[in-house]
Amino acid sequence: MNRTLVLLIVFVLLGGGALIFYMNSGSGKSGVSTLGEDREFAVAEEEIHKIFIAQRTGERTTLTRNGDSWLYNGQYKAKPNAIENLLDAITRVRVRYKPADAAVENMIRSLATEGIKVEIYDRSDNLLKAYYVGGAPPDERGTYMILEGAEQPYVAEIPSWEGNLRFRYNLVGKHWRDETIFDFDMENIEKVSVEYPKQRNKSFRIEKEGERYAVNPFFETTTAIEKEVNQGTVEGYLVGFERFIAEGIESDNPGRDSISQLIPFSKITVEDNKGNVKSLSLFPIYPYDSGVDPKTGEVKEGTPIERYFADCSCGDFYLVQNRNTKKFLMSYDGFFK
Repeated sequence: MNRTLVLLIVFVLLGGGALIFYMNSGSGKSGVSTLGEDREFAVAEEEIHKIFIAQRTGERTTLTRNGDSWLYNGQYKAKPNAIENLLDAITRVRVRYKPADAAVENMIRSLATEGIKVEIYDRSDNLLKAYYVGGAPPDERGTYMILEGAEQPYVAEIPSWEGNLRFRYNLVGKHWRDETIFDFDMENIEKVSVEYPKQRNKSFRIEKEGERYAVNPFFETTTAIEKEVNQGTVEGYLVGFERFIAEGIESDNPGRDSISQLIPFSKITVEDNKGNVKSLSLFPIYPYDSGVDPKTGEVKEGTPIERYFADCSCGDFYLVQNRNTKKFLMSYDGFFK
């Protein structure tokens, strides 16, 4: 073997040994490669079936894939926008940079005291990834993250997006829940009734009869209108039930019981051809500077309504905006040519 070949073999061996040492030494603390698994946070979306998030406050969140949607804690439909933001973070997160050694101790202390633990599972309930999400560096460009079992934290990011990723994981309770109230397919709606307890002659019922719709008074004491129903007006009205989203969920509102005992401004009921029925009772909320008599509670005519509390037959109590709700509050005589 000539001298050149010997030197080449020695060079390859020494180079390979140096590479192995570097990959195993990491920062000199964890013994995990800085080019290896302790830098891999992202998980492919098609692999994700369940996400578990634990807050230091004791709050626990479990999100489970359910066909095309997700369930929050196995009971409620999760808010699509919140899930979209979370999955975007889980699937695209990457290391932005390795912090200086002087910053590591404070980062680990912060992650230990206020970090959010995230566990990601596949359909067979196998753990795919577990890590902690912390705060942000002073410039807010990136987020402190560390894989479970590792000792080297990193500043992570989503490509082409600046900000603190923590907020995508940090929702709690009702803020994970879908706030959609009505999501009926217009073609499947069989009946709609709108009752105005204090304006009985404006109350009505809509019923599907073959390919057309009939509109009748809600109360028998109301004189029926002997005119042709404007089918386009009815169809345009029913489209509103395909997507109606609340401003917020108020099921834990301390005044819920007393509000629900009041006479509602209106009660809306929808039924589809599969027998699904949902009712919503609306209770007006007036602005603080409105014409409401503080002694009698009487409301001056023309006082604007900004929002409603909405008591749903599904068991939830919502806050809804008048501007989004008024499309349902038509009068009986508004459906005729």
